[in-house]
Amino acid sequence: MHPAIVTRYERNPILTRDDVPYPVATVHNAGVVKRNGRYVMLFRSHRYNGRSIIGLAESDDGFSFKVHPEPFLVPATEGVFAEYEEYGVEDLRICPIDDEYLLTYSVYSRHGVRIALARTRDFQSVERIALITQADYRNVVLFPQRFEGRYARLDRPHSEISPWSIWISYSPDLIHWGDSRVVMKPVQYHWDEMKIGPGATPIRTDWGWLHIYHGVFPTMDGSVYRLGVALHDLKDPSKILGVADDWILQPEDPWEITGYVHNVVFTCGAVPEDDGSVKLYWGGADTVMCVGTARIGELVDLCLNHSRAPF
Repeated sequence: MHPAIVTRYERNPILTRDDVPYPVATVHNAGVVKRNGRYVMLFRSHRYNGRSIIGLAESDDGFSFKVHPEPFLVPATEGVFAEYEEYGVEDLRICPIDDEYLLTYSVYSRHGVRIALARTRDFQSVERIALITQADYRNVVLFPQRFEGRYARLDRPHSEISPWSIWISYSPDLIHWGDSRVVMKPVQYHWDEMKIGPGATPIRTDWGWLHIYHGVFPTMDGSVYRLGVALHDLKDPSKILGVADDWILQPEDPWEITGYVHNVVFTCGAVPEDDGSVKLYWGGADTVMCVGTARIGELVDLCLNHSRAPF
């Protein structure tokens, strides 16, 4: 048997719709960050009309979360954001940088899906900054550091020209983005051959930026979403030092195999700890939230010593 890379928390799922004090059908795909010793989770939920909002939960230990009584982020009702958030806000990532938290999230409308950027300092108020992609883009994650004065992000355009690959882009001001290039592609008849996309905010390690991403494999019974890991160069994040050949997590528990979308583990957040471990959070079957732990050194080793090429 292949040794487990991620140890699942024995009391998964850690958050379900029953834990939310307002009406929702699901709880999944949450960004998570550690702030002042407490864990803050911004999770996606479907309302009963099928459109998504973002809720907030907090925890002292990273496992037991309590949901705030009101949603954290709902679709805007005025201005340009209202037009592009009309159908919902989804799959938020949290990036701590410069004494604030930058939030990237998918917005859906009759024009397709694109990415919005917002900021918060206290997780009580939120300021929308800009719509930072055109349609059709999903899964934008920011690096929590500037590179020669520029912000950097990983993203995933929907394109059959370079099918569902991971790209990097740069910005001087968080609003205008460019210098884009592809850094990683799916591999034919591999566990992530159908499409890949950025997952959690990259984690700085002594060896490089550790990025946990998702990959999709098509089967006769539908697609399977799994998680993998890649290592980016510390000074030049467009350079990938290695991509683990094996996945690190796949749907196995009943709430990952069956739900709103079957056979899905999907991450938007991971929290590194001082003891060299990482808490990895994932949505199970687009229905519940789960958590597990892994050793950062083992994930890096997979990238460097058990790797495939990024293309």
